Amino acid sequence: MTTYTISPVAARWIRAWLILLGLMVYGTILVGGATRLTDSGLSITEWQPLKGALPPMDTATWLSEFEKYRETTQYKLQNTGMTLSEFQFIYWWEWAHRQLGRFIGLVAVVGFAVFAARRWLGNGLGWKLLGLVALGGLQGAIGWWMVSSGMGDTDRVSVAPYRLMTHFSLALLILCVIGWLWLSLGRDARTPAPGRTRQVAIGLLVLIFVQMAAGALVAGLDAGRTYNDWPLMAGELFPGQYIQSDLGLRSFFEGRAATQFNHRFMAYTLWAISLLAAWRYRFTPLARPFAVLAGLVSVQAFWGILTLLNAAPLTLALVHQGLGVIVTLAAVYLAWRASVRPNP
Repeated sequence: MTTYTISPVAARWIRAWLILLGLMVYGTILVGGATRLTDSGLSITEWQPLKGALPPMDTATWLSEFEKYRETTQYKLQNTGMTLSEFQFIYWWEWAHRQLGRFIGLVAVVGFAVFAARRWLGNGLGWKLLGLVALGGLQGAIGWWMVSSGMGDTDRVSVAPYRLMTHFSLALLILCVIGWLWLSLGRDARTPAPGRTRQVAIGLLVLIFVQMAAGALVAGLDAGRTYNDWPLMAGELFPGQYIQSDLGLRSFFEGRAATQFNHRFMAYTLWAISLLAAWRYRFTPLARPFAVLAGLVSVQAFWGILTLLNAAPLTLALVHQGLGVIVTLAAVYLAWRASVRPNP
């Protein structure tokens, strides 16, 4: 696995930049989760990457923005009669989410330009960091693609769940790439992974990533606020409405019963595999990362059940999402440890 031979000073500054980007992306994921849970994502009806950085500054501008929102299906079917102050509440969530995205783009581009000017991007590192910056730009475009699904001639009162899943998954991928690059710029020697450890570690990472994407579908459909009994679903082991007649195969992406059941089933599978892996590799050099991951998955499973039983209130749901991202990063660390070779 690639490590980069650059000066200690360059490595220190680039790693600090990656940490800053990672923290900002993590914050954006949490704000994005709050934006979804408060149904704020459709409050800004236009995509203006530069001009939109400034929020409304006077009453006239606020009223103009409110009037645009009142043309949306979400307002007409869900929020009719909303006051200006109520509109401002959801507007600020969406504006903060977009503003964080702008700051991330600025930090990414300026940092990359400085490192390039200092000639710190040799040995293929420059292309990888440029790819990271490009992913950030793509994320902005996908964000508007997501929001636009709830605009115009539509019967939706929220964004399309599969587009929300795509937007969230790309943010998570960006964070995983940041973590992997940060680790690769370190200089600690690593112990080679025994046997099939690498495949197991990467398999856990992939499964966790898919589970997080499935959770985004649940959030997009507000499916966590239905079927709030456990371990059954409306008293059934397998929900009778798993495939809805009006949705057919689209139930896997748009059906509340199917998306929640899938999320539950994958959680049980992931929980069992992580515990088995921690036991299997308990006497290997990677015993601690496996054990930490299994512990985090266990906490996340318990918290997910708690969130479900309480119908996914904002605070519990955000902690569930934030902890899920930490679980993913722990899996990135494990996969990296299992893939990298020690420095000569």
